[in-house]
Amino acid sequence: MKKKVVLVGGYQKTYALAKSLRTKGYEITIINLNYQHCIEFAQIEDIHILHGDGTRPYILDDAGIYDFDLAIALTRRDDDNLVICELCKKKFNVKRTVALVNDPEKVDFFYKMGIDSVVCSITTVTNLIEQQALMDQMSSIFELNGGKVKITQLAIPKTAPVVNKKLWELNLPQEVVIGCILRGDTNIVPRGDVRIHEGDILVMIASDQQQALAVKELTGK
Repeated sequence: MKKKVVLVGGYQKTYALAKSLRTKGYEITIINLNYQHCIEFAQIEDIHILHGDGTRPYILDDAGIYDFDLAIALTRRDDDNLVICELCKKKFNVKRTVALVNDPEKVDFFYKMGIDSVVCSITTVTNLIEQQALMDQMSSIFELNGGKVKITQLAIPKTAPVVNKKLWELNLPQEVVIGCILRGDTNIVPRGDVRIHEGDILVMIASDQQQALAVKELTGK
């Protein structure tokens, strides 16, 4: 049985989401107040479209969203997205709700109000910038198995939570191996009782996925 998703409001994000979710086998319903947008959404095959205000319970009722698996509120107004998600969850028993939020200061409030997932575009961009800054500290030495496994160097900054910790104290994924520690002109064999210092360069062997987890553990970001 197909999982059912309702997308309320929005335009470009809604269009892209609808196409993506449809190709993955979801049953899609779109509710949108803009009639012209509804006409454009109709170009996507096999989706249900309702022209109306998704903050109105009778519109949600007309859309038949009772017991849907997921509701995603994508309007430009944070308050409207909160109302939509609350109605979907409390009145129509939608299993999971997602709200788009423009103001980062409202994220915690939305979670407190029972929204399952809150997506803030500003926070997302900030996180991407921080991740890029971390990746800039890394340099690839060698790739194995078509790039699935990488040997990389990671510089440990002053603010890293692992500074002065012993290797055995680290909570690294089992698949991540610290092959060497470069400290100035010295190459250190990474035994369990070796402490990590600010400015150390760790030579890691890991897959792409495990590498990201290791970077978070080592840098705290």
